Amino acid sequence: MTIDKYNFAGKKAIVRVDFNVPLDENGNITDDTRIRGALPTLEKILNDGGSLIIMSHMGKPKGKVNAKYSLGQIKDAVAKALGRDVKFAPDCANAAEAAANLKPGEVLLLENLRFYPEEEGKPVGIDKEDPAYDEAKKAMKKSQKEFAKTLASYADVYVNDAFGTAHRKHASTAVIADNFDADNKMLGYLMEKEVKAVDNILSDIKRPFTAIMGGSKVSTKIGIIENLMDKVDNLILCGGMTYTFAKAQGGHIGLSLCEDDKLDLALEIMAKAKEKGVNLVLGTDCVAGDAFSNDCNTQICNVMDIPEGWEGLDAGPETCKRFAEVIKPAKTILWNGPAGVFEFDNFAKGSRAIAEAIVEATNNGAFSLVGGGDSVACVNKFGLADQVSYVSTGGGALLEAIEGKVLPGVAAIKGE
Repeated sequence: MTIDKYNFAGKKAIVRVDFNVPLDENGNITDDTRIRGALPTLEKILNDGGSLIIMSHMGKPKGKVNAKYSLGQIKDAVAKALGRDVKFAPDCANAAEAAANLKPGEVLLLENLRFYPEEEGKPVGIDKEDPAYDEAKKAMKKSQKEFAKTLASYADVYVNDAFGTAHRKHASTAVIADNFDADNKMLGYLMEKEVKAVDNILSDIKRPFTAIMGGSKVSTKIGIIENLMDKVDNLILCGGMTYTFAKAQGGHIGLSLCEDDKLDLALEIMAKAKEKGVNLVLGTDCVAGDAFSNDCNTQICNVMDIPEGWEGLDAGPETCKRFAEVIKPAKTILWNGPAGVFEFDNFAKGSRAIAEAIVEATNNGAFSLVGGGDSVACVNKFGLADQVSYVSTGGGALLEAIEGKVLPGVAAIKGE
């Protein structure tokens, strides 16, 4: 069933969204992209005359109640976005009465799903090496099914619109779907768009295809880098991982970020790119600082020759120019991860150069997909989010989809 064809009139719909939004120290939302992203799905249900039960996680409370991660903090923001009152259930597993009392057009927000260990389905307080772990895991899987059944009992129809958690087989993202028949479970609009955007990147490639992978560690991106090697024409690696590659080639990197146990891996990636005919583009210069601070002293350095006591914090001018030259002619673009510590204004030039080059390529007909928390924060910070083809709300889910993995949250709906 697709959401467009479903009539929610008189139905109670339980919708898994990803409202794991960033909060400041006072509990105020600093970026509401994820809430805005879910609105078309939520409004379709309400406009049809359905009642709405919203469920989400926030943070990593590790199966325990923690006020710091309470969704009560965002209730008013959700109400404002929907333009109607939102009721709040302070315990997601004991909300049957509140759900039963919902009238058409009314909204109920459940408390953080991850206050229950059953949501993630991982045994708590027992080490994986413990001989009793396997039994504890079996028991937890059984409890997870019951927890999912409880959530399902609140509603007539299940909608998954949380692409950010689609790569997890959690109670609310996958297990719950077993309690609904094929005609009463579906992907939300956001999930449909995300799945289509990934298909565009992987199945409908227009060349040249340029991928930009940033971030601090090679190790967290190795799966996607290896998968992309068979698909891309150009692969730009930037951000903190630059210095692991520089050191692997015998460079002096000062205090820059480096995974010393991944130097061989960096050399293997370079060799593999050469073997597959992929143009691997690495930074040649950087903006180095004498402290991890926006206001530190800076100098432009060759990435192979950073002085002791200094660390690379952004791509240098030559690197920015080179990246832009590679990005602008592209017809398919994937960007995941910044080129520097973009949160500091003085070290945001590299990430801005990438974003502006992507916008120019998009204007010239490229399909551009920006995904992963930091890249999304980048295009939002620079005010360029509406000038790329698609901004993905999913970090890990996007990467796993591009790695070619089946996403449990999608499979549970499609019956794969």
